[in-house]
Amino acid sequence: MWVILTVLAPLATKVLRGLGETLQRRNGPNAVSNGLLKAGDLGEKARLKLGGKRRRR
Repeated sequence: MWVILTVLAPLATKVLRGLGETLQRRNGPNAVSNGLLKAGDLGEKARLKLGGKRRRR
């Protein structure tokens, strides 16, 4: 459980956000890219709520 919360969750958040931004650059905003960005934001909000520090983008 510790590994999931400390390693995999932040990594997944970064990957989802990166994919969303890449799709938006290539194709413009659409449902898929917006969904990926929202999933990345959800991970960021959860980390902040649990007491983590905000990361630079």
